Amino acid sequence: MCNLYSMTRMPEAVRNLFKVPSNRATVFKPLDAIFPGYEAPIIRHADDGERELVMMHWGFILLQTGKAPRRVTNVRDDKILTSTFWKGSFAERRCLVPASSYCEPNGASPAVWNWFAINGDHKRPLFAFPGIWRNYTGPIKKDGENVSQMVYAFMTTEPNSLTASINHERMPVLLATDDQFDTWLNGTSKEAFALARSFPADAMHIVQAGSNRKDLLAA
Repeated sequence: MCNLYSMTRMPEAVRNLFKVPSNRATVFKPLDAIFPGYEAPIIRHADDGERELVMMHWGFILLQTGKAPRRVTNVRDDKILTSTFWKGSFAERRCLVPASSYCEPNGASPAVWNWFAINGDHKRPLFAFPGIWRNYTGPIKKDGENVSQMVYAFMTTEPNSLTASINHERMPVLLATDDQFDTWLNGTSKEAFALARSFPADAMHIVQAGSNRKDLLAA
């Protein structure tokens, strides 16, 4: 499970890695802590088939009778093909969610917040979560007025040994190569779903651990 991540790299690095022309990219500032409901960049296909970078709110909205709507940020790989909540977006509206690290607390009290990044030449190499998106119109608060938001969520799978040392439940799926980016955006459902696997533990590391719920590395 992942309910906190960062995107601390500059927009130019994101555009370059994901091959988004500057005239197709919304301007954004690096984000050292992205929580459910926050607005963050994602890459998707525009109506003409070209890649574009736009801002969306993290978390699909699940309506609950008699309760406040709930943000659902993670899509389990064992639910994405069968759940009516997810499967239409997976088939029709896949996106890439750029990130530089993600965070998991341990079970201690107070919690220690552990930030994970992939290995590479930069201290925070960019990667992507495989995401899905949709347009939502409805309340985001109990008894609230209807609002319109573009929302996204991303897929999780079984944790590798590094993530399991902190969180024994789930980890986000991580994509790190052009081929993987292209398959997620353009492949068949079968090809895209084949990417739902744990990232190799020896290809990533914990870059920060402590009480801070922000990635402290500047862009």
